[in-house]
Amino acid sequence: MGRRDKRGGLVYSTDGGRFCPGCRRPMNACVCRDRSRPRNGDGVVHLSRETRGRKGAGVTLVIGLPLADADLARLAKSLKTRCGVGGSVKDGVIELQGDQRDKLEPLLLADGYQVKRAGG
Repeated sequence: MGRRDKRGGLVYSTDGGRFCPGCRRPMNACVCRDRSRPRNGDGVVHLSRETRGRKGAGVTLVIGLPLADADLARLAKSLKTRCGVGGSVKDGVIELQGDQRDKLEPLLLADGYQVKRAGG
C-alpha cells in the first residue's frame, strides 16, 4: 500500500520494505544478492556520524568498503577493538558507537584505503 499526494505522486509506500545498499533497489528486487563477492563502489571510504533514529546517541558509519561480508566482519571486529567501542555491521555498513572519526581515519589510511569524512 502507498499514500499519494494531490498530484498522484507516491509519497510513502510500504511495498518495497528495506533497500539494498549495493544496487539501491528493494530487497525483493535486488540484483546483487550474492554477498560473498566484493561490492563495487567509488573506491573511497566515507566516514560519517549519525544520530537519526537512535534517541540522540551518535554512531560513526564506515561506508563504501569494497569487501565481502566475511572480510567486512573481520575488519569491523578489528576496528571495534582498536577504538575500544562496540558496534555492528548492517547492510554492508560498519556502525561504531560514538564519534570515532578521528581514530578511524588514520587506521583506515594505514590499511591502504582512501578516506573521506562526510557530514558534520
